[in-house]
Amino acid sequence: MNFDKMYHPITATPFACNETYMELEPCAALKPYIRCFWGSRKPYYEHKTDVPTHGIVTPDTCMDIIFSTDFTRNQVFNKFCGIDDRTFETCQANDAEKEVSVFAIRFYPWSAYLFAEDSLRDTKNAFFDVGYHFANIKKKLEPILFEVTDIRLRAVMTEKVLLEHFHPERENHLLTEALGEMLGRKGSLEIGALSGELHTSSRTLERLFREYIGISPKTFSSLVRYQCLWQDILYRPQFRILDAVYCYGYTDQSHLMHDFGRFHGMNIAEARRWAFEHSN
Repeated sequence: MNFDKMYHPITATPFACNETYMELEPCAALKPYIRCFWGSRKPYYEHKTDVPTHGIVTPDTCMDIIFSTDFTRNQVFNKFCGIDDRTFETCQANDAEKEVSVFAIRFYPWSAYLFAEDSLRDTKNAFFDVGYHFANIKKKLEPILFEVTDIRLRAVMTEKVLLEHFHPERENHLLTEALGEMLGRKGSLEIGALSGELHTSSRTLERLFREYIGISPKTFSSLVRYQCLWQDILYRPQFRILDAVYCYGYTDQSHLMHDFGRFHGMNIAEARRWAFEHSN
C-alpha cells in the first residue's frame, strides 16, 4: 500500500510554518500510512484576549488525532476528527493566560483503520474522544505529552507507539484495489463503472468505504478530485482552468468552479490568496 507516492493531500494553508504550527514527516516505515505529524514546536503562551483568531479547515481527506496540552492547568484535551466533506471556520478567543502545546497525527484516509480498535463508520464530519477509536494509543501517548515537549521528540516517541499498534492484517484487499483505482484516476470515475471493473457490487463498495473510511465511495472520489485540483491550482506555474476541466472530467468551466467552491468555501482566486497570506 504505497498510495502516498501518488497522492499527497494538502490543507487550505499548506505553506504555514511557525512556532505554533509545523509539520513533520514520519519515519520510512510509517510514511505509507501517516501523512504527517503536526503541532507547535514547543509550549507557548496564549495571552488572554477578546479578539478571536479565525481560520478555515478544508477537506483534505485525512483523519486526525489531536492532543492539546494545557501546562498551566495540568490538563490534556484530545479529539479524533473523521474525514470532512465540507469547509468550516474555526474561531478561538482565549479566556485566560496559559502555557499550551499542540501535537497531532494526520492519517491518510486509507490508513486510520489499521491503527483503530473498531469501525470508523459514522465518523464523517464528526469529532470523538480519541479513546473511542484508539484507546491504547491514547493511554500511551497522553503521559508522554507532559514529559516531552519538543515536537520532534514527541514524533519519535509516537512512531514507536504507532508501530506497536499497527495491524496490517486488517487490510481489506478489495478496498485497497478500489482506492488504487480512484487515486490513480484522480477521482475522475463513476462508482458503478468501478464496481464492474472490480467484479463486485456498488453496495459492497459502499459498505466497505463506510466501515473502513467513514464516507461513501462517491464522496471519497469527489474529494480526491477536489484535492488534486487544489494542488494543481497552487503548484502548477501555468495552471489553466480549461486544461483542468478536461483533465478531471468536469462538464465545463462553470462545473469546475462550482465544485471547487462547494468544497473549499472560496473561489479559486480567494483560496490561492488565503494560502499564501497564511504562510507563516
